Amino acid sequence: MELTGRITANATVNTVKGDRKVVRFSIAINDSYKPKDSQEVKKLTTYVNCSYWMREGIAKYLTKGTLVEVQGRISVSAWMNKDGEPKGSLDFHVNGIKLHGKGTTETLPAPADITEPVEDLPF
Repeated sequence: MELTGRITANATVNTVKGDRKVVRFSIAINDSYKPKDSQEVKKLTTYVNCSYWMREGIAKYLTKGTLVEVQGRISVSAWMNKDGEPKGSLDFHVNGIKLHGKGTTETLPAPADITEPVEDLPF
């Protein structure tokens, strides 16, 4: 599955069990539609929480407002908050990221395609 949206806040890197690193960020996907029998255009924004486990060095490029295209799989989380209200979120497990902006598109190579140190990426 592919999603395209704008990053809502700078990405963070968290350390989890076994000293594994995960890059977490959220994207906003904007859409609009015109309801049947109406001339008014409705705008809809969907927020999706993203997790990227492959290379934490990408976090410095995932800044607020950046347009990104992510590939991966989606899941849904549901829970009750402390007030007993039901809550939910969309979570996207990212396998690939394309950065859009500044007149170019950068595609990150798959981990198996990397032959140089991650710090030497060209962007």
